[in-house]
Amino acid sequence: MTGFGQANRSFAGYKVFIDVKSVNHRYCEVAVRMPKEWAAFEDALKKTALLAVKRGRVDVFITAEREAALAKNVTVDFALADAYLQAAEQLKERYGFTERLELKDLLRLPDLVQMKEERTDPDEQIQTELCACLLDAVTRLTEMRLREGAFLEQDIRLRLNELKRVHAELHVYAPQVVLDYSAKLSSRINSLLQDQSPIDEQRLAAEIAIFAERSNVDEELTRLQSHFQQFDSLLIDSEPVGRKLDFLIQEMNREVNTIGSKANHAELTTRVIQMKAELEKMREQIQNIE
Repeated sequence: MTGFGQANRSFAGYKVFIDVKSVNHRYCEVAVRMPKEWAAFEDALKKTALLAVKRGRVDVFITAEREAALAKNVTVDFALADAYLQAAEQLKERYGFTERLELKDLLRLPDLVQMKEERTDPDEQIQTELCACLLDAVTRLTEMRLREGAFLEQDIRLRLNELKRVHAELHVYAPQVVLDYSAKLSSRINSLLQDQSPIDEQRLAAEIAIFAERSNVDEELTRLQSHFQQFDSLLIDSEPVGRKLDFLIQEMNREVNTIGSKANHAELTTRVIQMKAELEKMREQIQNIE
């Protein structure tokens, strides 16, 4: 989700520069910093950024330089001038002042005379130009994010293949768990009984059956296989998949934890640890994916 993009263009007497950067974020958030006189365009600019970005924290920085001086228009607030003069007369009557209020004194009064730049470009045109410039910057941001995404996909696929390899080994070792348990249990009972009464084969078979039921991981292995297939499909999806991949990683981790809790075998435990390590690395990478 990280990236950077720039764009600039000239309009309405300004040279406008737009920088866009994005960083990882669980949701999608857009912040715009720009000259105060363009604050009314913030909502339109955010919507423009959201056309290309669906997840991540996006910061938009807009700066403007004047290319040409605009005509100035000076206006006088006559209602305010009348109020100042009336207040001056009241002060003279109350306190006996004799000074006359002159023009230079009036010109110093705040807000009485205002100077504004005459703009010929309507707000709609300025907004359109700003959004178009932002779209150029966001396009470059997207190109950078896609390049990063290609590297992330390659890394994640390698780790997914490793999970599939270990998953295949679990299929091989899972049946061996019951066989090893049966042999160990028989040997232990025989050593304890020694020369006493022979082992009760029915009871031994029942104990082994109970253990086999408790240690069976066929369901977990099947669900993992399904998660792998869904993961493969999402990696080639053109829509945002970051949250879906994150959810699948959680589900895979849940199945692996269950296998680990059922495993009573050194080979299974070793491979569970391998899978958990790969899943953690994948989870960290997926936080960077939209």
